[in-house]
Amino acid sequence: MTRLGVVSQLLEIGLALLLAPLLSGWINQCRAWLQNKSAPGFLQPYRLLHKLFNKESVVAEHASPLFRSAPYIVFGCMALACAIVPTLSTDLPLSPAADAIALVGLFALARVFISLAAMDIGTSFGTLGARREMLIGFLAEPALLMVLFSASLISKSTSLTTIVETLAHRDMAIYPSLAFAGVAFTMVSLAENARVPVDNPATHLELTMIHEALILEYSGRHLALLEWAASLKLFAYSCTGLALFFPWGVAEAEAPLALLVAMPMLVLKLAIGGALLAFLETLSAKMRIFRVPEFLATAFLLAVIGLLVNILVGA
Repeated sequence: MTRLGVVSQLLEIGLALLLAPLLSGWINQCRAWLQNKSAPGFLQPYRLLHKLFNKESVVAEHASPLFRSAPYIVFGCMALACAIVPTLSTDLPLSPAADAIALVGLFALARVFISLAAMDIGTSFGTLGARREMLIGFLAEPALLMVLFSASLISKSTSLTTIVETLAHRDMAIYPSLAFAGVAFTMVSLAENARVPVDNPATHLELTMIHEALILEYSGRHLALLEWAASLKLFAYSCTGLALFFPWGVAEAEAPLALLVAMPMLVLKLAIGGALLAFLETLSAKMRIFRVPEFLATAFLLAVIGLLVNILVGA
């Protein structure tokens, strides 16, 4: 463990905590621009978090300790997921734990706790949201694993740092397997982050909402942690996509100057990715919940095709 590695790790965590709400605000702003609407400023997510942290948390009378501890567990899982994804440098103390399976496991652990907490109070909306969340997770996690395995076949390792080092420092080449995997990853990201066409983060309609149904009973600092965790999840998925498909600009080990270049590169790539996500959401229509399994099954099929192309063609 080098001193530069510790600095890189702390910078990654700090940037994730700082930029995750800003990324959500940027996407909302771009989406409003594309729809010819007026939207709050980029800093609105920070104002919302500040307001919620200064409010008292109201907890149901029969809530168990699971309900109170779930926001902290979910937030911790999302922060750790952002920490093990190599966004600035591949020299990270957590790189031995930065495995593709471990990343998917963190997302699954957070999903289980937020779903159990939503059912803990016993409200109909919480149970409805928990069932839908587990349905989406059950279908999205295998597709995400297939996407990560497609990239791991190229680097011969499931370590995220090894994958990034291999893809970033090889000659420019077109990998057909990564093309299929990229489309599948985009579809999974939309479903996992409650974005259109799977879910609409701006609605509270009981027949369509998924993420909002999970957190209806939370308030105050608990709600703030869950909203922050949702932004961190979007940030983690965005950085995972950049690390797999656009890894250029990530610093190597023992390269302090490259680390300074990696920070503005990361911000630029996130800004472009956020604008593209808003554009994709504007072009899409919200689908019925019964069509979501077909949507995610298509993503899984594309990921498997990418995996088979890599095995058969070797590219």
